[in-house]
Amino acid sequence: MSSAPAYTHGARVAARDHCLSLVRAVDRPTGAARYGRMFPDLRPLVTDPQLLTRAGQSGGVCDAAAFLDRIGPDGDDAAEAAGWPFFGQLIAHDITADRSPIGAAVDPEALRNARAPKLNLEMLYSDGPIGSPFLFDLHDPAKFLLGPDGGDVPRNQQGIALIGDPRNDSHLFALALHVALLRAHNGIVGWLRGAGVPETDLFDKARITLTWHYQWIVVHDFLPRLVGAELVEQLLAEGGRWFAPPAGQSYIPLEFADAAFRYGHGQIRHTYRLVAGGPGRPLFPDLVGFGPVPGDRRLDLTQVFDVPGRPPAQRAKRIDGRLAASLIGLPEQVTGAVDTAAYRSLAVRDLVRGGTTGLPSGEAVAGLLGVAPLAADEVEQPWPDGTPLWFYILKEAEHRGGGDRLGPVGGRIVAEVLLGLVRADPASYLSLEPDWQPVLPAAGPGFGFADLLTLGS
Repeated sequence: MSSAPAYTHGARVAARDHCLSLVRAVDRPTGAARYGRMFPDLRPLVTDPQLLTRAGQSGGVCDAAAFLDRIGPDGDDAAEAAGWPFFGQLIAHDITADRSPIGAAVDPEALRNARAPKLNLEMLYSDGPIGSPFLFDLHDPAKFLLGPDGGDVPRNQQGIALIGDPRNDSHLFALALHVALLRAHNGIVGWLRGAGVPETDLFDKARITLTWHYQWIVVHDFLPRLVGAELVEQLLAEGGRWFAPPAGQSYIPLEFADAAFRYGHGQIRHTYRLVAGGPGRPLFPDLVGFGPVPGDRRLDLTQVFDVPGRPPAQRAKRIDGRLAASLIGLPEQVTGAVDTAAYRSLAVRDLVRGGTTGLPSGEAVAGLLGVAPLAADEVEQPWPDGTPLWFYILKEAEHRGGGDRLGPVGGRIVAEVLLGLVRADPASYLSLEPDWQPVLPAAGPGFGFADLLTLGS
């Protein structure tokens, strides 16, 4: 592999702004992207806000504390590795950014998404070396700049991350995955450089390569684990019934953003081991971010993802409608100042958000999809007018997915939206080369996220 050329100050040879690039920033929407309805004919569920608050706060039906006392810290382990819900969080950051207040009256039609509704790693690349030069290495601008020892993002003198999406610095797991993607990009640059790709084309080629492999992972590694391979294959063959936007006309359904894709909150473990043999630590407040990561607080990603040649990783928590204590009492660094103490609970925030944006009940969506709704004893908490969609999807995963994957309502929403977004992106591999196969090295018969982690190590 050839060494990087020594660029002089201000040189941007490897960062030429190609007007025909598949990933040029000019392809973003000129205004904020919109949200919409996946099931526009279903009436909104109206629930007493006090009932939502009681269900989601400490001691409510969403609080796993009392249940944990009966089963022990590993008694609700799921089948999949603990890192996958955090990978899902990065996907959410890539396609959505809604900054409206949590408890305010919101006109859903007026909501705007600050992200392009594409799986294009905008959270990583921002505006590229031309528009966001602070993210890139001055001496080799095809590569991302990393922290001094390569284990953190670069930071300013006050410790604020220089990063494409500040939400990826909110806790150690999001940050570790962000750094892993930065390192994977840099590894791809070296791989392409060794293959003789011209310096002027390196950045664009590396970005497209990483983005297409990321999209492949979402379609062929992440989604089958979450919703089942059968549903994924069906939708790849037939397309979505409820979400199939034309090319270039994507939007984010509220049923996805404010309910189904918040499933991962129910998969957060009670404690995490950062290194082999290390102590268990809760996500919050112990692993909160927004500052430099000390050397003794780094995460070995093989502790939360299964990697060939390494012992099995920790498992995610089973999805059962209960959230770990660290999410029922979020720190102020995450929530900011709140007027109501209950808003420190992520469960309260999720329940209230669904009411604020007028989501239908889980039973109503199940009826529309033609699947048997959950019985009253399966949703556990009495809901006089119907079960909030977010909570319904978690309980459906418990009773229809064994706590390991989403059920028919949650799985259908998530799979149709993510596959629909990839299909509607004119620059995605499914649009341009639907028969494309990964070209990066793989340890097994199929390329997966573990191979991307290995590439960046």
